Formats: sequence, C-alpha cells, structure tokens
Amino acid sequence: MRVIFAGTPAVAVPALAAVAASRHELVAVVTRPDAPAGRGRGLHRSPVGAWADEHGVEVLTPARPREPEFLDRLRELAPDCVPVVAYGALVPPVALEIPRRGWVNLHFSLLPAWRGAAPVQHAVLHGDELTGASVFQLEEGLDTGPVYGTVTDEIRPADTSGDLLERLADSGSGLLVAVLDAMEDGTARAEPQPADGVSLAPKLTVEDARVRWADPAFAVDRRIRACTPAPGPWTTLRDERVKLGPVTPAPDAPDLKPGELLVEKARVLAGTATVPVRLGEVRAAGKRAMPASDWARGVRVATGEEFA
Repeated sequence: MRVIFAGTPAVAVPALAAVAASRHELVAVVTRPDAPAGRGRGLHRSPVGAWADEHGVEVLTPARPREPEFLDRLRELAPDCVPVVAYGALVPPVALEIPRRGWVNLHFSLLPAWRGAAPVQHAVLHGDELTGASVFQLEEGLDTGPVYGTVTDEIRPADTSGDLLERLADSGSGLLVAVLDAMEDGTARAEPQPADGVSLAPKLTVEDARVRWADPAFAVDRRIRACTPAPGPWTTLRDERVKLGPVTPAPDAPDLKPGELLVEKARVLAGTATVPVRLGEVRAAGKRAMPASDWARGVRVATGEEFA
C-alpha cells in the first residue's frame, strides 16, 4: 500500500522506521510544525520530521490538518492508508476520508482503557499491572474506533513512564506493520471497543507532577515514576523547586512526618503518610542531577527539614 505516516515525538520514530522498512511504500510524513526548543529557543524539526529529512521523505507540516493546501496535497499523494502515532492534532473528517483505508492509530494502552494523550503515565500512576498497545481505526471520537489488534506488556515495579513507553514503542511498531500487512491482504478485522472499561488519560500537567507527601508511600512512588521523564516530578525545599528521580519505599526506616527529611550517611529519606521513601537522584534548580546523599551534603540539608 501507499502510506503516509503521521506522528511527531521521538516515541513515534520506531514505528515510522518499521513502516519505512516494510513492504509498503512510504510516500510522505505528516508532523507538527517546527517549534521553539533548547536554550536559544530556535525553531527545531520534530523527531519524526528530522527522520524524514534524513531519509529523503517528503515532510508535510500543516498548522492544522484541515488547511486546504494540506488536504489538496494529501489527495495528490493518494495514500491507501495513513498510520498515526502520537501526531498531536485532531484530524478532521474531511482528512480522514481521503485515504481509501482511512487512518489507523497506534495507541499505547489496551483500549478502551486510558483514552487520551497520556495513557502510559496514567497506567503507571494508577498502579495498573498490565498494559499494552492497540491499533485502531481513527474516527472523530477520542480513541473510540474499532480495534484491529493489541500487544500486551507487564508494568514492572520500577518502571517509569519513559521505560514503559520505550518498550511499547518497539512492540507497537511491529503490531502496526502487521495490521497494515493484514489490511493489504484483506484479512484485517476491526472489533468495536466494549462499552465497559472506558477510562480517560488527559495530559499530565506540571502541577500533577508535584509530589504529595501526605499520600501513602506507594502513591508517592507511582506519581514520581508516572511523571518521569515528563512533565518531571518535583517538590520544594526552602521555597525553591527541587526535581526528583524515582524513589524506593523504606519500611525499615524510622517514622517521619509527611515531607520530613532524615539525612543519613548513605541515604536520604522523606516521610509520607505511611513509610518513608528513600530518595534516588535529586536536581536542585540550575544544577545537574546527582545522588541524594551528594545533593544533601552540597546544600547542607539538615535532618528535620521538610519538603513542601
């Protein structure tokens, strides 16, 4: 089939590369427009756009996928299907109707669970034990279309969202190509999503990433892992923001008030509503990340000080 790939962030690149290496003809990619990034805030190509540039593939960057110029070019390229991975913009019906087999979306959850922008983060945050990826027919609703296939993955106790998303990006890319192959062969079958089990996964905000020390240790651990690497878990000490890496519950530690710090020679502990947690890496404002013990010595954290 002739395909146009739609996607934007780095997590979409494994699927793009897999589609390009498949038996299908990749004629173009659609990605979000170049955006300011880095310290100089210069315009930068998206990871998907950069991959396409490097491999000599045409790049389409509509500000909105309903722009007449974009729709005209889509018709000219005449794709049979548009596979989508984390494109980042709503696709209007007029665009959905152009490819004869429509648009198919690789989504990183077992639909209908966690429909929305942050399925992996919400799966980790809510303590799911099993997740996966789904390929479904894109339609007007939010991740509501019939599903062609799924792959599953166990969420490991120490998984961050970044860890899990990396694995799903790899396994999902194989699923996406398999669905495209089945569509071309005439063997693909899409099943409607069940009405039960629907949950929503809106994008996590910076405020969502603030650690709630009054939560139990397991919830503190989940929030930090869910928000790693983005939007990045944080707390405050002495009215300054401090970024945190994953923590480890420490049931053997002395009782501490929520947010209270205990500085020992080889570890730094913070209190929660239940048992304390042992801090991993810590990054003070304007500084590099470092082990918690080094951070505590550097800023002279005293036992009894509190995160807020």
